[in-house]
Amino acid sequence: MSNKAIQLLDEAIAANHKRTFYAAYPEQPKAYAEDATQQGLSAFQNRLNQNFTELHTVEPEIWIGEEISPYLQTGLGIHYPSLPVATYILQAQQAWDAWAALPARNRAEVLVDSLERMKARFFDIAFATMHTTGQGFMMSFQASGPHAADRALEAISVGVEELERYPNEVTWVKPMGKFDLSIRKNFKPMPKGISLVIGCSTFPTWNTVPGLYASLITGNPVIVKPHPKSILPIAIVVAEIRNALKAAGQNPDLVQLAPDTLAAPVTKHLAEHPDVQMIDYTGGPGFGLYVEGLHKTCFTEKAGVNPVIVDSVQDVKAVQQNLAFSICLYSGQMCTAPQYIFVPASGVQSSDGVVSYDEFVAGLATAVKELVENPKAGPFTLGAIQNEQTIHRTKAAVTKYPHVALASIAVQHPEFPDARMYAPVVLTASAAEIEGNISELFGPCVLVVKTADTAESIAMAARAVAEHGAITCLAYTQDDATMVHIEQTMNRTFTPVSFNFTGAAFVNSHAAFSDFHVSGGNAAGNASFTNSDFINKRFVWVGNRFA
Repeated sequence: MSNKAIQLLDEAIAANHKRTFYAAYPEQPKAYAEDATQQGLSAFQNRLNQNFTELHTVEPEIWIGEEISPYLQTGLGIHYPSLPVATYILQAQQAWDAWAALPARNRAEVLVDSLERMKARFFDIAFATMHTTGQGFMMSFQASGPHAADRALEAISVGVEELERYPNEVTWVKPMGKFDLSIRKNFKPMPKGISLVIGCSTFPTWNTVPGLYASLITGNPVIVKPHPKSILPIAIVVAEIRNALKAAGQNPDLVQLAPDTLAAPVTKHLAEHPDVQMIDYTGGPGFGLYVEGLHKTCFTEKAGVNPVIVDSVQDVKAVQQNLAFSICLYSGQMCTAPQYIFVPASGVQSSDGVVSYDEFVAGLATAVKELVENPKAGPFTLGAIQNEQTIHRTKAAVTKYPHVALASIAVQHPEFPDARMYAPVVLTASAAEIEGNISELFGPCVLVVKTADTAESIAMAARAVAEHGAITCLAYTQDDATMVHIEQTMNRTFTPVSFNFTGAAFVNSHAAFSDFHVSGGNAAGNASFTNSDFINKRFVWVGNRFA
């Protein structure tokens, strides 16, 4: 292995054990070349209305593409090579054997090289993400660039450890009295086969690379099926993985991009193909249940009803501002964003006395309003709505819960006057009104629920998660016993809890090498970035014995 690959791999393995802060790839744009932003923008602009030829595939059956910028409201005009499903399968099979024969650390060296190639294109990927998902530039850069690369490296490092858990070969000796029985044994981690990774429209890189790299490090070929509206970011990543494979003398068809259109989807054709052994999926619960029902090895991240439990606080304004940012960030189009905020009818105890339920709601609405109307912060925090269906779902939520504490506010983006923007709506309801009537609130919408007391808030949050799942839970309490009760109750639903976040700590964010993203234990998803199960289910240990 190269010195660079050895260093990164050793640091990542150590970070996985320590769980303290570690980032292999800096998240601040200033850490990169001075002209990197302009170079990335130019690369994106020069790619518009062109065929994406970087994959260097066989002559495609057709060129397809239907991405639309949520900021420009115009099509990108980029087309990608599309091959028959049978061709993807055949090419994956042909590329498999040589890769599977490589030792884990040799695979890791190639994959780390692909991340270094990806690093050189972080700004290119950022603008691609921005104009396919609607994320603001900073989120696009961080999530699809450094943070995604860190998650990929995390998968590689956990993979190397699991693949080296047992010795390759041993001589087994059993004392038999007058003689010893000696048997030579070897232990092989055998990859399961073709892996299909199904991407989502909102985080096409961050949510795709963990499964992609987890399958690659364990020796499996991968077909990446991106969302038709968000292909470009992951297409660039796939292109660089293929370049790294080719440079290492490996068949680049070990990783293939399989784009499709909304009118002619190929996802089910790939998922149901008998040679596809594993599926990674990020997206809505409906299709996620279909994937889980295929009885293949699958890793799903679906959705949940991320609750917030407000009991008592130090500084109520700081809490409201923190919540406002978490609600507004990317217009709530994050699987970790708060959705239901449970507040006692008797109010919230603070350092300045009791804040009534109505005062808490009013303060939250004010914090949201002040953020979205701040011209230097609002538009860039909100980003744009990726899919018009998200707006329709938000309008349906307003119909379902008609008590509006803050109606949507018109926000104009200073750089993109046609941007599809929709500031968050703050709704209210009583516990009785939502009992048995909870559903996911994905997008720019949050519901503040009036409960009898904190005990009911905890119980309702736990019931909602038990039924619908959750990826995050945020709680505010200054009472130690209440904190323990919330932690124990929510952990029993396999939901992690973030306590008393204010300032720069936000519930939306999960850190590579420290936070497990999705527990894998409730309806929000059956897999976790990146624990050992996320790796071990992709290969099988086989032992051979030689007398």
